[in-house]
Formats: sequence, C-alpha cells, structure tokens
Amino acid sequence: MTKDIYTPPSGPLQGSAPLLFPKMGQETLYQLSADVYQNIGKSEIADMFPKGEALMEASRKQAEFLIGILGGPPIYMEKHGHPRMRARHLPFEIDEFARQTWLRCFREALGDGANRGLTPSETAALMAWLEGFSAWMVNKAPS
Repeated sequence: MTKDIYTPPSGPLQGSAPLLFPKMGQETLYQLSADVYQNIGKSEIADMFPKGEALMEASRKQAEFLIGILGGPPIYMEKHGHPRMRARHLPFEIDEFARQTWLRCFREALGDGANRGLTPSETAALMAWLEGFSAWMVNKAPS
C-alpha cells in the first residue's frame, strides 16, 4: 500500500529568494541557522528533528542551502547535490502546525533583521520567501 502524499493547493514556490548573501555573508547565515535550530530544539516540533550534534549538522545544512539560495556560493549543491527540498522532506510528516512552528523559530532567531545586517524591507522579503518555501514543504493534509 502506498502512502498518499498531500500537495499544497498553492503549488510549488514561485519566484526567487532575495539576494541577501552579499549583505549577510556566510558566517551570519551559519549563525542564524544555528539560532533557528536552537529554537527548534526547544519547540513543539523538536521531536521531528535529530538531537545533539546531529541537530547542529542539520542547521549547517540549512545554512549551506540558504547561502546558495540567497546568492552565495553553491556549498549545499557541492556537498549534497540538488536540493530537491520537498523530496528530502517527504519522509517527515509536515503539517501546517509544524510549518508555523518552524516559521516562528526562524522569526525569533531573525528578529527585526538588524542584528543580521538587514533592513526591515529585506527582513520582510526574506520572511515572505520563507513563508512560500515552507508552504511547499507541507505534506500532510489538514485534519
């Protein structure tokens, strides 16, 4: 028996991520991702993620993905191949609650963006892109 895979009605993400790498830089994105994953580790979705060093490895992978998608070098692709993020996330049941929790963890780590070198409009553009991106990761139908 095969598992039905929910497809969000919005479909795949349209549009490119904002090119923020030149402003943020590699170290800022690694630190931002580490902060996001620390938040995740204390959140209601912590059980969906690995623990300890494996959690930090996941944060490094997220940073490498963000570095490339935001206009930096293609570190993620060089290490792990094409991102195929929806396919990589299919083994995990991601519902709207998990998505919103992940977004909250990201928002809390990012703050107003100033501590990451971003203006309010750049922060809003990044969060808008992440909202669209995360919507495509949802693979469990609403109850």
